[in-house]
Amino acid sequence: MGRITTTRVSWSVKGHRLLDGIDMAAPDGKTVGLLGPNGSGKSTLLRLLAGLRRPDTGTVRYDDAGLHDLGRRVRARRLAVVEQDVSAHHHVTVRQVVELGRTPFRGRFDAPSEHDRRIVDAALERTETSDKQHRGWHTLSGGEKQRTQLARALAQEPREILLDEPTNHLDIRHQLELLDLLAQLDVTCVVALHDLNLAARYCDHVVVLDRGRVAAGGAPEAVLTPDLIESVYGVRVLVDREPATGTLRITYLAATADRAAARARQPDGPQG
Repeated sequence: MGRITTTRVSWSVKGHRLLDGIDMAAPDGKTVGLLGPNGSGKSTLLRLLAGLRRPDTGTVRYDDAGLHDLGRRVRARRLAVVEQDVSAHHHVTVRQVVELGRTPFRGRFDAPSEHDRRIVDAALERTETSDKQHRGWHTLSGGEKQRTQLARALAQEPREILLDEPTNHLDIRHQLELLDLLAQLDVTCVVALHDLNLAARYCDHVVVLDRGRVAAGGAPEAVLTPDLIESVYGVRVLVDREPATGTLRITYLAATADRAAARARQPDGPQG
């Protein structure tokens, strides 16, 4: 497992600041949900955490090392990334995509070893894609592609996994199974989610982004309050407990007539 932290991370494009002073922490072995409306900065922050972009200011650290001080091969071995939309060669099979997760562990021209094959088989089984392993990538539905990408990440045997909206394209059963699986893994997960109820049920910690800043962070029951949700999302909600499971439940009541007024009730800038 590994710990991920950011300190005062900011990032801009063409003079427009997309992230502003982000402080967050993903503790060892915990699942951290990145929440916020469209355009709040979730995907941008994940790309910075993955090292796909460098922050303009601030630092991203994995345990005690700066992300960009880690060698590329070290990063590839410890960190897996599951993005929303991934393309692959037209004739690549599901199994070949999953085998990419073993690439950092073998030489450039080495064939997969028996050990690699066992790990790939296990990843296919855990994501219920074994029966599709010989199908072409181009024949898969959006949900099947998402599960294949998760299998690739599992085959990597990472210490940390970053996931950008992994429940997109999945039916309800596979959404629950995917998040159940993540909760069982002995890894640190940072996952961008739209569904607040799924975040409340499966995340140990949530970070809510609003206009590129941290609006709040902490345990779901402490963060996902009616006032915070109305301020950030512009929606009035009822927050209580689901009787069958005891987990936090958010019921959407109505859009706020004046979102600006709702925002005004919350202090501006990073918190929590």
